[in-house]
Amino acid sequence: MRRQLNALKRDQFPWMLEVTKNAPQMAIIQLGEAFKNFWAGRAKYPKFRKKGVHDRFTLTNDQFSLNGRRIRIPNLGWVRMRESLRFTGKLLSATISRVADRWFVSIAVDPEEPPQRRAENQGAVGVDWGVSALATLSTGEKVIGPKPHRALRKRLRRLSRSLSRKHRAAKAQLGLAAKAPIPKGVRLPVSENAKKSRAKLSRLHARVANIRADALHKLTSDLTRRFHTIGIEDLNVRGMLKNHRLARSIADMSFFEFRRQLEYKAERRGGIVVVADRWFASSKICSVCAVKQDKMPLAVRQWTCPDCGTIHDRDENAARNLLAYGLAALSGSTASSAGCEACGEDGSGSSRKTGVKPASAKQEISFEPV
Repeated sequence: MRRQLNALKRDQFPWMLEVTKNAPQMAIIQLGEAFKNFWAGRAKYPKFRKKGVHDRFTLTNDQFSLNGRRIRIPNLGWVRMRESLRFTGKLLSATISRVADRWFVSIAVDPEEPPQRRAENQGAVGVDWGVSALATLSTGEKVIGPKPHRALRKRLRRLSRSLSRKHRAAKAQLGLAAKAPIPKGVRLPVSENAKKSRAKLSRLHARVANIRADALHKLTSDLTRRFHTIGIEDLNVRGMLKNHRLARSIADMSFFEFRRQLEYKAERRGGIVVVADRWFASSKICSVCAVKQDKMPLAVRQWTCPDCGTIHDRDENAARNLLAYGLAALSGSTASSAGCEACGEDGSGSSRKTGVKPASAKQEISFEPV
């Protein structure tokens, strides 16, 4: 495809000579990677990229150069950057992208010595995710998420309606009804006010995404810095989004991104993330006596164990159970074992040689339903 494009572009696509040849060549290479991922079952079939949505192009290391807080882009020259490159090593590639009206460059570096940042090893922690609180720790800490979409929803509605009115006016100029589909090959006239409205809406959407990303990065960095072992739950986010009463709030928390950041940051610091089974009833099990409740509606935020009388906060109790699950998984036992062997002492686990397990001074809870 690259050879065919080079043979055609001078005659049929002369405008391609205005930019560096590296941009279309890397696009073809990335298309090949996309098809490899599709054939391997890791991704869906590649789609055409829409102009104006996630605009970006990639340069190889021989097409750009750095000098402090400047980067040299082919056919554009030296461009100032907000900050200089913080890593030393071999430059691999640079991707220039646009978000709303801002431009970013992402530089891939092969460092000479990968940064080693070990966790402070304050032990293990269980983390329960939620809507009212983004994360509840087994230590009793609660982190309330910023909920940026909910906070800025009124402004989003106003700007969306403003852009929609200009869109309807453009359709009226072509003699189309407000709800009529746009015929294929027909482009709507775009006024200057429509461009301004679209830019305002794009900036506000970018602000919502930045607030959410900032909160997630700070929280996940703090957790992986403090704790070596982190127990979390495997949420069925796609199924949860089918609940139309909570879908907006669930999407605003970005649970999948939370888990992704935890896993790669813990790996960098030498930590471990233990993911509980999707059917593990972390909220229904008493973290003191391990009695499992039959039902636990979502509206119940506090409950009293009928067996031991302990009053539980729903989220804190789930976090403690996730902590115990993670410790049990690391010691080789399972969450449904009759005796949780998280302590790892002599006589525990499948390797013990005695017929009767010795008495323990300290044992973690059992998750066997009572």
